[in-house]
Amino acid sequence: MRKEVKPYGNSDKTKKQEVAEMFDNISKRYDFLNHFLSVGIDKLWRKKAVRMLREIKPKRLLDLATGTGDFAIELLALKPVEIVGMDISEGMLEVGRQKMKTRKYDHIISMKYGDSEALPFEDAYFDGLTVGFGVRNYENLEKGLSEMLRVVREGGKIIILEFSKPKRFPIKQYYAFHSRYIIPFFGKRISKDEKAYAYLPESVAAFPEGQDFLDILSKLGYKNVNATPVTGGIATIYTGIK
Repeated sequence: MRKEVKPYGNSDKTKKQEVAEMFDNISKRYDFLNHFLSVGIDKLWRKKAVRMLREIKPKRLLDLATGTGDFAIELLALKPVEIVGMDISEGMLEVGRQKMKTRKYDHIISMKYGDSEALPFEDAYFDGLTVGFGVRNYENLEKGLSEMLRVVREGGKIIILEFSKPKRFPIKQYYAFHSRYIIPFFGKRISKDEKAYAYLPESVAAFPEGQDFLDILSKLGYKNVNATPVTGGIATIYTGIK
């Protein structure tokens, strides 16, 4: 039984409710903080993940836990006809919608409210699906992963980009220091939400990474599962085929 980690630890709210509240609270400063705290390297991870989708030549794509839509924007490189970005935080989505309008991407990318554990799409609708730093926030991980598989066609590909825990010196020591001190320090002062950026390292620590996560994917019916660590294992790109 995995330990449930919630942003605020309120006994009268579900993890899903707290995650939505947390992202609503930090939505206005999220893009700046995200790129500042990752030194922009998160953009390289997304580009690498997108390249892994090229082989299936996707036309319809779903980006879950889309936030303000950065991963959805990277998916434009694949020249699809439709991209849906979905999130449970209306605050994040509103920032994303403005971003799409400003950059004139809103004719291809739609930003929609929705629950990853109960997706409002028919079976096999999408060719591919991405999730960037979102699955560790699922209240019911296996339910969410099963829903992702349901809405992708046979032969379609799922890409999951998630933080992991580096194992080797000196990345391991740097990451431990960065996540314990740097992220909470700047996150608290810039976002004005102390709990949100303390939750990040806690949720990463509780997430079943590497082979443990691949085993979950295989059990649920994902085929050809694979894990590709990036930047010394700070994050991992998981892939699977339906």
